[in-house]
Amino acid sequence: MEEIKLKPIGIVRSGATPEQVKEGKYAGESIIEIYPEFEQGLEGLQGFSHIFVLAYFNMLRPEQIGPLKVKPRGLLRYGLTLEELPTIGVFALDSPTRPNPIALSLVHLIKITQNRLRVANLDLFDGTPVLDIKPYQASYHLDSYNIPAWHKRLIERAGRV
Repeated sequence: MEEIKLKPIGIVRSGATPEQVKEGKYAGESIIEIYPEFEQGLEGLQGFSHIFVLAYFNMLRPEQIGPLKVKPRGLLRYGLTLEELPTIGVFALDSPTRPNPIALSLVHLIKITQNRLRVANLDLFDGTPVLDIKPYQASYHLDSYNIPAWHKRLIERAGRV
């Protein structure tokens, strides 16, 4: 297999504690600081309301990189127990545990000032390396979509529907 090398374009600057990020309880704003050599890539981004942030999960424990089946532990925050959670493939989850520790976050872009993007709803730790940014476009909108029955059952049981 070919090895792929990626160069970070920036870094996350957040006031969130690791616990707030893990529990999904940080509602504050964060800064994505783009390194100066990539700043001109921001031209034309102002005016988009939302952006996708691709990042590298740099704080995972070694055992979190590689497993292909895990429990959707993110649902524990809604009152479900570990015993209630099925073991499923990582490609059916947004878990950080995966073969390639790449994060994808959809965030609200508030303001761009030079090489700093002020955003809301970023679920990444302070210091997380940013790999890429892409604007959310109207063509991504879905009026209809499906989720599997196992997921529907769990979110209904958690009272999240």
